[in-house]
Amino acid sequence: MSSQKTDPTALVNQTARQFTRVLEIMEKYHHDQKRLITILQEVQEEYRYLPQQVLTYIATALDMPVAEVFGVATFYAHFSLQAKGKYVIKVCDGTACHVKGSTRLIDLIYKKLNLSAQKHTTNDMLFTIEAVSCLGACGLAPVMVVNEKVYGEVNPQKCEEILNGIMQQENK
Repeated sequence: MSSQKTDPTALVNQTARQFTRVLEIMEKYHHDQKRLITILQEVQEEYRYLPQQVLTYIATALDMPVAEVFGVATFYAHFSLQAKGKYVIKVCDGTACHVKGSTRLIDLIYKKLNLSAQKHTTNDMLFTIEAVSCLGACGLAPVMVVNEKVYGEVNPQKCEEILNGIMQQENK
């Protein structure tokens, strides 16, 4: 078997680039512990999730216990410690949406993207699906959001069209 060696310099450069943006965010907020949530929001916006090593770095830079930073990151549902796909699909499964068939949409997406209740992100990191309790658009039930775009009165056919449109766009 051949083993491929990792270039230590390349690894250091990659890590430095990763933390450069985090450092810029930290400096923007003057390393202020009171701005932890805002810092975490901007870091998550940058990476689409909160990598463990970045949370540890933030804790160290803010002179805070690592457990406290992780506690904040895990307390708020908005934060994710898992990598998410380019397209985050949120399907409302609140009462109004559930009654109008949101579970059919979730099942369709799982099947089409080869995902499950245990596996939420595609291997190519293109899609992540999340069933959420409420999206605040009950009058449009069932509701689906792809990144920031809201789709109302979604039926299985419309759901399929939305997914196919994204896939076509990505294959160009």
